Amino acid sequence: MARHGGRRGWYGKVVGAALGVTLVAAGASVWAAQAGAAGGGPSKAAASATSASEVKAVDVSIVHASDRGPRGVNITIDDGPDPRWTPQVLDVLREYGVKATFCMVGTQAQAHPDLVKRVVAEGHRLCDHSVSHDTTMDKQSEAYQKQQVLDAERMITEASGGVRPMYYRAPGGAFTPYSRTLAASRGMRPLGWNVDTKDFERPGTDAIVATVQREVANGPTLLFHDAGGDRSQTVEALRRVLPWLKDQGYAFGFPVR
Repeated sequence: MARHGGRRGWYGKVVGAALGVTLVAAGASVWAAQAGAAGGGPSKAAASATSASEVKAVDVSIVHASDRGPRGVNITIDDGPDPRWTPQVLDVLREYGVKATFCMVGTQAQAHPDLVKRVVAEGHRLCDHSVSHDTTMDKQSEAYQKQQVLDAERMITEASGGVRPMYYRAPGGAFTPYSRTLAASRGMRPLGWNVDTKDFERPGTDAIVATVQREVANGPTLLFHDAGGDRSQTVEALRRVLPWLKDQGYAFGFPVR
């Protein structure tokens, strides 16, 4: 998601919860980094989910393009999963036959594995959105960035039942050359966006829809959110935007890899 007040608001709670996870996972983060080289680990299930033999490096550049070509659009959903709003977003996507990319926060995925599995089962793709959504990632040490990227990858993979995230989106777009290279080495293409709907700020459904209609010509990747507060405006906006995009001749796809 775009930068919205740094680490304040609801993310303070997420970060607070994540601190405990981080302490417990400190050894796990070291293991996760090693798994890319050796495929070893404390758990057969976890090791198999992140073993080097299953990982193929991808392009390190930040992707925006759609695999459906110049009239393609990519729906991306950030910050979940959330037990109230993610199911409603999924219901709207299913109603209109649209597949999306869900950029998940590691602690949220760990807390709601049933929703991660549902996202996968319904044909959507997973994206690593860090452990705790720290929008100052680009100002942190490489060791911290590694922990945030690799531990989130592990959390999401375990929550999904073994399906790995295909992309990495830095919180607030706080990419660094290091984090992009690290993610790409783990098979996760760095993922940007072209249209920030500002739905996180709850500007009203009409405003969210108008932003998409006005800015979709800027590029194919649209940014929405399914967590972090009341997302009722997002759900209603998607219900209006998806058929409008179809009527305009757009095809729904995924970011290129």
